[in-house]
Amino acid sequence: MNKELQDREIVFLSDTQAPMWVERLVLRTHQNTRATTIIFDEIIRLRPPVLYWLGDIVSLGFRNNKWRIIDRFLAQCTETGTSVYAIMGNHDVMGRPRKGARNFQQRFPDHSPTGYMQVTDGIAVVMLNSNFHILSAADLVKQQTWYEATLREADANPAIQMVIVTCHHAPYSNSKLVGSSKLVQQRFVPPYVKSRKASLFITGHSHAFERFQFDEKEFLVIGGGGGLRQPLNVSPSRLPDMAASYKPLFHYLTVRRDDQGLAVTSHSLRDDFSSFDEGYQFIIPYPLSVARTP
Repeated sequence: MNKELQDREIVFLSDTQAPMWVERLVLRTHQNTRATTIIFDEIIRLRPPVLYWLGDIVSLGFRNNKWRIIDRFLAQCTETGTSVYAIMGNHDVMGRPRKGARNFQQRFPDHSPTGYMQVTDGIAVVMLNSNFHILSAADLVKQQTWYEATLREADANPAIQMVIVTCHHAPYSNSKLVGSSKLVQQRFVPPYVKSRKASLFITGHSHAFERFQFDEKEFLVIGGGGGLRQPLNVSPSRLPDMAASYKPLFHYLTVRRDDQGLAVTSHSLRDDFSSFDEGYQFIIPYPLSVARTP
C-alpha cells in the first residue's frame, strides 16, 4: 500500500481489558496482556491519523492502577500524531460507575456520554453509549434524539461520504457469554438501517470477530483487543456469521475510503505473536445516491 492510502486508514479497536481473576476460572488465557501490548506497538508503528476505541478499555475503570498501560499508550499516540476517540464499555464503568466514568473522561476529553461524532476523510463515525443502565431517562432521550438527528444531517451533508455507527454492546453476536443486545437492536439499529449513508455498524463486547448482514446492512464485532476468548454458538440456531471461518484470537480493524467505497480489513496477530496478517477483507460500496469525492 502506498503512503497516501496508508495515511487515510483509520483504526478501530475494542476490548483491550486485562483478564480478571474471575474470568480466568471459566475461560482460557492466551498471554492476553502481551497481545494487547503488541497491538498497541503496531498502532504506534502505523501512525494512523485516528484511532476509534470501542470500549472495555480496562478491566475496572474505577481503579487508577488499571490505567497505567493505557496512559503510556495514549502518550505515545500524542507523540506520533494519532487522535484517539473512545466510548465506554461495561468494564469501564463496572463496580463504581461514577468513578469509572470520571477516569474515562479524563483520558478522553472529547467523549460525550450521550453520543458524539468525528469525521475523517469524509467518513463520519457516530459513537454511542450502550451502557443504558447508567444513563438517566433524560439522557437516554437526549442520546436517541441526537443520534437520529445526526444521521439525518449526515445524509444531507455532501461533505460526508459514508457513516459508521459504533457502540460497545453488539446488536448481533453468537457469543455464548454475552450474546446479542436487544436494547441496541431496538434503539440503535432502526435509525442505522433507515440512514442512506450509514453503511457499517461496528461494536465489541463479544470477544471474537463476527460479520453479519441484516436488512442489507453490515454489522461487525471486533472484540479482539486482548480480552479472553469467548465461546461461540455453533449450533443450527446460530446467527448467520459471514466470517465463520475467520476466528483469530487477537485482531484490530482498519477502514479507508477508496474509489469503490469503504475498504475494511481485519488484521490478525499470528499465533507466535511475531507479526500481523491481513486476515479478512471486504469492500462496502458507496450508496448509489452519494456523489463521490477524491
